[in-house]
Amino acid sequence: MRKLAISLLILAVGGAILCPVIIALELDPMPGDFVIDWNHQHYNIPVLWSLCASGFLALLYSFYRR
Repeated sequence: MRKLAISLLILAVGGAILCPVIIALELDPMPGDFVIDWNHQHYNIPVLWSLCASGFLALLYSFYRR
Protein backbone atom coordinates (compact mmCIF):
# COMPACT_ATOMS: atom_id res chain seq x y z
CA MET A 1 0.00 0.00 0.00
CA ARG A 2 2.85 2.39 0.82
CA LYS A 3 4.56 1.74 -2.51
CA LEU A 4 1.33 2.59 -4.37
CA ALA A 5 0.96 5.86 -2.45
CA ILE A 6 4.55 6.83 -3.23
CA SER A 7 4.03 6.00 -6.92
CA LEU A 8 0.88 8.14 -7.07
CA LEU A 9 2.69 10.99 -5.34
CA ILE A 10 5.55 10.81 -7.84
CA LEU A 11 3.03 10.77 -10.69
CA ALA A 12 1.23 13.86 -9.35
CA VAL A 13 4.44 15.82 -8.71
CA GLY A 14 5.78 14.88 -12.13
CA GLY A 15 2.54 16.04 -13.73
CA ALA A 16 2.79 19.39 -11.95
CA ILE A 17 6.39 19.82 -13.08
CA LEU A 18 5.61 18.87 -16.70
CA CYS A 19 2.51 21.08 -16.96
CA PRO A 20 4.37 24.23 -18.17
CA VAL A 21 6.21 22.16 -20.77
CA ILE A 22 2.95 20.74 -22.12
CA ILE A 23 1.39 24.22 -22.15
CA ALA A 24 4.32 25.50 -24.26
CA LEU A 25 3.72 22.70 -26.80
CA GLU A 26 0.13 23.98 -27.34
CA LEU A 27 -1.38 20.54 -27.84
CA ASP A 28 -5.10 20.05 -28.47
CA PRO A 29 -7.15 19.91 -25.26
CA MET A 30 -8.16 16.50 -23.95
CA PRO A 31 -11.37 15.71 -22.02
CA GLY A 32 -9.67 15.99 -18.59
CA ASP A 33 -8.17 19.43 -19.17
CA PHE A 34 -9.28 22.66 -17.52
CA VAL A 35 -9.93 25.88 -19.41
CA ILE A 36 -9.59 29.10 -17.43
CA ASP A 37 -10.82 32.45 -18.76
CA TRP A 38 -8.85 35.33 -17.30
CA ASN A 39 -8.91 38.90 -18.67
CA HIS A 40 -10.61 37.74 -21.87
CA GLN A 41 -7.87 35.15 -22.56
CA HIS A 42 -8.24 31.37 -22.52
CA TYR A 43 -5.67 29.31 -20.64
CA ASN A 44 -5.71 25.54 -21.06
CA ILE A 45 -4.39 23.55 -18.10
CA PRO A 46 -3.38 20.16 -19.55
CA VAL A 47 -4.01 17.83 -16.61
CA LEU A 48 -4.36 14.60 -18.60
CA TRP A 49 -1.45 15.34 -20.93
CA SER A 50 0.82 16.07 -17.96
CA LEU A 51 -0.18 12.91 -16.09
CA CYS A 52 0.36 10.79 -19.22
CA ALA A 53 3.81 12.30 -19.80
CA SER A 54 4.72 11.84 -16.15
CA GLY A 55 3.57 8.21 -16.21
CA PHE A 56 5.59 7.54 -19.35
CA LEU A 57 8.73 9.05 -17.85
CA ALA A 58 8.22 7.09 -14.60
CA LEU A 59 7.89 3.83 -16.55
CA LEU A 60 10.93 4.67 -18.65
CA TYR A 61 12.93 5.39 -15.50
CA SER A 62 11.85 2.12 -13.87
CA PHE A 63 12.86 0.11 -16.95
CA TYR A 64 16.28 1.75 -17.16
CA ARG A 65 16.83 1.35 -13.42
CA ARG A 66 16.53 -2.43 -13.68
